[in-house]
Amino acid sequence: MKYRICKKTVLDSNYPGIKFDQDGISNLFWDFFNVVKPNWHPDEEGFRFLQKKIEDIKKEGKGNDFDCILGLSGGIDSSYMLHKLVSDFGLRPLVFHVDGGWNSEVAVNNIHKLVDKLNLDLFTEVINWKEMQDFQLAWFKSGLPNIDIPQDHAFVSVLYKFAEKYKIKTIINGGNIATESIAMPYKYYYWGTDMAHIRDIIDKFSNIQMNTYPFSSVFYHKLFLRYFKNIRVFKPLNYLPFSIDSATETLERIYGWKPYPQKHFESRFTKFYEGYWLPTRFNFDVRRCQFSSLILSNQMTRDEALKRLKESPYSEEDIRNDLNFISNKLGIELDELKNYHEMPKYYYWDYKNNHNVLSFIEKSLSILKMGRRGGAF
Repeated sequence: MKYRICKKTVLDSNYPGIKFDQDGISNLFWDFFNVVKPNWHPDEEGFRFLQKKIEDIKKEGKGNDFDCILGLSGGIDSSYMLHKLVSDFGLRPLVFHVDGGWNSEVAVNNIHKLVDKLNLDLFTEVINWKEMQDFQLAWFKSGLPNIDIPQDHAFVSVLYKFAEKYKIKTIINGGNIATESIAMPYKYYYWGTDMAHIRDIIDKFSNIQMNTYPFSSVFYHKLFLRYFKNIRVFKPLNYLPFSIDSATETLERIYGWKPYPQKHFESRFTKFYEGYWLPTRFNFDVRRCQFSSLILSNQMTRDEALKRLKESPYSEEDIRNDLNFISNKLGIELDELKNYHEMPKYYYWDYKNNHNVLSFIEKSLSILKMGRRGGAF
């Protein structure tokens, strides 16, 4: 395809499957207004729904230590959501954090500032580093884009494990339309809980037994736990006014919370993956999705987005430092890491996968208005 860029957003022809109409407007722009926006209610109607939902959660959790569960990464979405739900609505969440070995110092400090100020207990699950290290290396060796799956999979698995263990029926999720209305494409962000895919990568490239890593199949937590254990996911930020600038100001003022240069940069590995690996190896800049979401929610102008896209999220010094940090932490030479960057590219279809089945389930849930891939609703 000849290079094109959407006239309304900053999505371009590097987004797999994108289409443009005769006016140069992308199908993803129209998808927002036709499919996504009707599920977004940061208004009085949404607030009334949120109040009713929270009352139901409180009743369901009455007599228990916790009435809901919330994973806290230290990022803007989960941090602001925790603040609102505890301070404004009086929920009693089990707050947990998964330490996959890649936490930034800023993220750790942000997490503790929040839980200390709100007088909450923090449950931390530490992943066996030898297993995480080997799992992470297996993904580099596979040549696949989404080298962040080992970390993401652990977060999701532990979330559902805690919910089931403490008999909590409501999982509070920070996914939101205001900042995430444009879903990341399968080509670069394949399902992180497709166990057929994961097992194939481990069988081909892993060197140790994964005895303690918390695996969880998408079928287990999306179908079994949801429909047989009645464990549900709720995304309250879709029923509240939510903007990055306002949320950041609130968190800084009340908790001394520190912002990050880019969304998801609370993890040092995710920063490396989204800020360096994807754009330089696969020519895909996640900021085009992130900024387009902000354009659609009127938090950023298109001109501002285009200007920021000209700036690298990484300085040359940071790139050098992080390449050394990542290689040292993975126990490999810098040259080996650079070789992975230059090796042939592979995608999910080059390995075993359940894509056809998962896509069918996703489309069915979308038709039934029970959510869609991407986490926004």
